[in-house]
Amino acid sequence: MSIETAQGVLGDATIGELEAALRGTAIRPGDPSYDEARAIWNAAHDRKPALVVRCAGTADVIRAVEFARSQNLLIAVRGGAHSIAGFSTCDDGVVIDLSAMKGAWVDPVRRRVRAQPGLTWADLDRETQAFGLALTGGLVSSTGVAGFTLGGGVGWLLRRHGLACDNLVAADVVTADGRLVHASADENADLFWALRGGGGNFGVVTSFEFELHPVGPEVLGGLIIYGADEARQVISGWRDLTAKMPDELTTLVNLTTAPPLPFLPEAVHGTRIVVVAGLYAGPVEAGEAAVRPLRALGTPIADVMGPIPYLGMQSLLDPLWTRGAHNYFTSAFIEPSDAAIDSVTRLHLTTPTPASEIHLHQLGGAFGRVPEGATAFSHRDASVLCNVIARSPEPEGFDGHAAWARATRGEIARHGDGSMYVNFTGDATEDKVRASYPDAVHDRLVRVKDEYDPANVFRLNQNIRPSSMK
Repeated sequence: MSIETAQGVLGDATIGELEAALRGTAIRPGDPSYDEARAIWNAAHDRKPALVVRCAGTADVIRAVEFARSQNLLIAVRGGAHSIAGFSTCDDGVVIDLSAMKGAWVDPVRRRVRAQPGLTWADLDRETQAFGLALTGGLVSSTGVAGFTLGGGVGWLLRRHGLACDNLVAADVVTADGRLVHASADENADLFWALRGGGGNFGVVTSFEFELHPVGPEVLGGLIIYGADEARQVISGWRDLTAKMPDELTTLVNLTTAPPLPFLPEAVHGTRIVVVAGLYAGPVEAGEAAVRPLRALGTPIADVMGPIPYLGMQSLLDPLWTRGAHNYFTSAFIEPSDAAIDSVTRLHLTTPTPASEIHLHQLGGAFGRVPEGATAFSHRDASVLCNVIARSPEPEGFDGHAAWARATRGEIARHGDGSMYVNFTGDATEDKVRASYPDAVHDRLVRVKDEYDPANVFRLNQNIRPSSMK
């Protein structure tokens, strides 16, 4: 069956030639699995690609890139399919689906893991925890390893072990011209620098090599929940505590609405709450002492902070973040001044849906000790990352919810320098991409783009446009 696209008609023979060259599969419109294959985690993006190429290995990735270029088709690259901005799908183009590439090889002696790009953090954590090892992973375990890492990677081990991208030691990349190149500190070093925070701009990563660290299997972690009437007191106290917290402890404050969880009193369900969450990446006994001040920030409604398997902590929030809802995420690096806390607490009361939230992520520690410019990920001197999330199970009214998130971010960003976290830019407009990088870093990213993707083949991302397209 031929496929009609905006670029022309893909004949059956042309598609058949691609299929014959694949070890994986090419899924077309009309195939029984097409609707499942085209769907992504964020239902706000309902796209209809011309083909979904489900790759079985690196050779399939090369063939998919070559095919898309030969037919002048847009390329979307998909790992875990969590792209909030919808970059892992497209209309009329080719989705290079890496979800079947789930190999993971752990070297417990060298404390390294080689990971394929279809892995989620749940997948990778299970492999590394078999040896009592881990690296900074996503707060929701269904998040894909690939996109999370390439944009930075903020998680529970950030203050002890840095971002996910800080733990990347090498990568294999299929470039826009179909070459497979290896990137590390010693080989294609500029590309390696760009992969650590520059997103998916430079090719398709088919293998990541990460440094691992002793973590778990049991850690001290969980949630302490306060009422919204204590929000300002709790956040101000948390801010003051962060100045002297040990690096082993990474915390965040979540201003949200209480879901019907069994450990919350029924009278609290549906009311606004403030959640202080954290993980201590060290001995549990030391963690108990480190989190004790968090229990005195106010009068807790519930306290479920205690010993927990690291795998349990990594999946603790999963039930609240299932696929199929409509999501819009945006962000700002801020300083938590009294004025900023006033803004955050007031804006919490305006959230448009029960699942819409404002997060304050503690930074510093190992994150802040990486020299500025050592990776494409920047803003190492920031103390707090604020994420603003609009989320709804239904499409009705979602444009208004997203507008709330943009306006809320705009107000909160006044308490910083306007910079953003590249994985949570909301929209992929050029001004928001520029707000993710200092000028010198952006200029260097453009030079790497010029070398590896001068035609901007990989442009479904927080796009770094090559200099020829300025």
